[in-house]
Amino acid sequence: MMDQGQNKTGSVRDDELKREMQGELKANRAVGVEEVYEPQPSGEDQPEAEFGGSVSPGAPAPSGMTPRDVAIRSELARHVDRSVFPAKRSALLSALHRHNAPDRLVDLVAALPADEHYPNIQTVVQALGFGVEDRRD
Repeated sequence: MMDQGQNKTGSVRDDELKREMQGELKANRAVGVEEVYEPQPSGEDQPEAEFGGSVSPGAPAPSGMTPRDVAIRSELARHVDRSVFPAKRSALLSALHRHNAPDRLVDLVAALPADEHYPNIQTVVQALGFGVEDRRD
């Protein structure tokens, strides 16, 4: 005996809906964002946004890093997937463009040497001249 319950669409329609929603369910980003909720760029009369601190207030930065170093490393890591590594500058720039990274990050990475290989985000940050975590125990 089938359970009638509260399901008004039936199993066939449920399967159709699942197939229709697969792209949205597997997306690694917002897909149906209303225009009202999309981030807006700063206006001409407003100052450029600075690198925000991703470290919670009062939390000390790791040894060898400043809060700004941590913020830049975090923001880069948000826009560059792990699957990109090991990477050259061109692959890093492609990832940044694909993830709509801020221009300031693109400009930083564009200044890296084109022929260097970077095994992870930490080496990218170090090559950019920022501090990295001192892991000596």
